[in-house]
Amino acid sequence: MNYWLIKSEPETFSWDKFVSMGGDMWDGVRNYAARNFMKDMKVGDLALFYHSVKEKSCVGLARVAKEHYPDPTAKPEEKDTWVVVDFVPVQKLKRPVSLGEIKQDERLSEMALIKLSRLSVQPVRKEEFDIIIQKSEE
Repeated sequence: MNYWLIKSEPETFSWDKFVSMGGDMWDGVRNYAARNFMKDMKVGDLALFYHSVKEKSCVGLARVAKEHYPDPTAKPEEKDTWVVVDFVPVQKLKRPVSLGEIKQDERLSEMALIKLSRLSVQPVRKEEFDIIIQKSEE
């Protein structure tokens, strides 16, 4: 199993909206590195759902329900370029884990969230994933 972090602006698409929908496709990604990560996702992989911009916190867990396929929101001439992945909610974290907390933990200093902060889809190492889950339960 692989682990990921997917970012969304809560004003645009929040964890609560995602849960109320029962899941959704992760669309609108227009960065080649993020797209390539999405192509690496497999059914069953877990992702930290991260509220970006104002909140800057991991707030929930999602699971890959369907592997990549063409992004229906892409322009017709870009249909072969951009992809989506379907996610379903697993659970809300017991408490949000903020970016500040993540940055303060030396064990997470190499995390993509810190090193590649602008990427909306990024890999998470198993150890990092476990630490964030542990922090959410403290």
